[in-house]
Amino acid sequence: MPVNYKAIAKKLKFEGRAFINGKYVNAIDGKKFETINPATGEKLCAVAKCNHKDVNLAVKVSRKAFNSGVWSRSSPEHRKEVLLKFAELLRKHGDENSVLECVDTGKLIADCINEVANDAPMHFQWYGELIDKVFGKVGPTEPSITSLIVKEPIGVVAGIVPWNFPLMMAVWKMAPALAAGCSVIIKPAEDTPLTAIRVAKIAQEAGIPDGVLNILPGYGDVGEALGRHKDVDAVSFTGSTEVGGYFLKYSSESNLKPVALEMGGKSPFIVLEDAKINDDLIDNAINSAFWNGGQNCSANMRQIVHKKVKDEFLDKVSKKVKKLKVGDPLNLKSNMGSMISKGHLQTVDGYIQKGIDEGAKLLFGGVSDNKQKGFYAKPTLFDGLKENMTIAQEEIFGPVLGVLTVKNDEEALKVASNSKYGLHASVFTQDIDRAFHLAKSLPCGTVSVNTFSEGDIKTPFGGYKQSGSLSRDQGTEALNSFLQTKTIWISHS
Repeated sequence: MPVNYKAIAKKLKFEGRAFINGKYVNAIDGKKFETINPATGEKLCAVAKCNHKDVNLAVKVSRKAFNSGVWSRSSPEHRKEVLLKFAELLRKHGDENSVLECVDTGKLIADCINEVANDAPMHFQWYGELIDKVFGKVGPTEPSITSLIVKEPIGVVAGIVPWNFPLMMAVWKMAPALAAGCSVIIKPAEDTPLTAIRVAKIAQEAGIPDGVLNILPGYGDVGEALGRHKDVDAVSFTGSTEVGGYFLKYSSESNLKPVALEMGGKSPFIVLEDAKINDDLIDNAINSAFWNGGQNCSANMRQIVHKKVKDEFLDKVSKKVKKLKVGDPLNLKSNMGSMISKGHLQTVDGYIQKGIDEGAKLLFGGVSDNKQKGFYAKPTLFDGLKENMTIAQEEIFGPVLGVLTVKNDEEALKVASNSKYGLHASVFTQDIDRAFHLAKSLPCGTVSVNTFSEGDIKTPFGGYKQSGSLSRDQGTEALNSFLQTKTIWISHS
């Protein structure tokens, strides 16, 4: 039988307290804030508003757990068993957790099922199965020396995650860090704290020891306190480029902890003259711009199209955009849910108006009319973008697709590269030489050819330029970012 997601939503019980040392607790100062359902504007529950005092407590218990060795020095087989159990329990609670994420974010329930019920447990399974396949090295030395190169968990890790994929981004930090043997503190975004809070209890049920995983809801001061704390060994941050820069400052002014950054993007979608303008390409064009309401750092909103195929492309994209259904994210027939907040909706509307003011041609959509409950933006399509327009340069984080026309491959590459960001790009062509030329030339962390894709758990994800740091999420690279390398040099006869 089909799952009745609305019935599940009516029965949800919300937990808004922090999770520290294996227990749900109020913030030390007793302060709270409200989280709402952005699809309706209605209050969901009160959430603990943690501050530096709660950070100090969480770091203290994380350090104690790490130093005790209860997790950090447990056998790879044990950590593997626990993480596989965690994956099993996340699948068991998949529907309920997905509905919780849906009402806390305004995301489509189908996307939540894919991310929360399927991808999240798969990440714990993948890293759990990777744990006992991490090998050190023996260095080549003269006979009287033995050199061992070993990997050890870095220690206490703080993960600061955004609101657009709240549980998945938390999992991208938690799964490899826990697999490595670290203690983990997650600071969820204040707009979307509920799934991370709930999943902490499931982790405990799976066998994660008390103190090894802690969840601290709150505002930016919590992230800053974690970034500045001298007993936090590493920070992994996903969010805006502006805030990512703050964490480099916090590190430099505290203990020089390594900071992994996955930040903003302004990703191009390049359609060359030989591309087949078929349903698959158009579906990718729509998905790349409007998936999650455009609230995606790798969204391809700059669509750079050769003049030879531009009219056909734009005609087909226009027809698809006009058919998008915006509405209740719990309704499987909806194609797009709400923006995360009223303030963010106003920001998106501001960019749309800016595009109109700067001379881009509005073909569909426009500024929201606020006739619905909740915070719904209009899917918006622009033609006639110029590469230096505001909406062609700045990250909108909303459902705004803009088309730029180019006359050849090198102009496409020039326009695509004209950005402070370098996260993702999509390239459509039937010529393998052209595909490789652009893939190798584009200054970004992921290039998709003839599709829009970020890859999967087996491939690293991150950006060039102001989209990221040298570290990467996912893949074996993510696990390595939570391990430090030690050389043991032994002299013997």
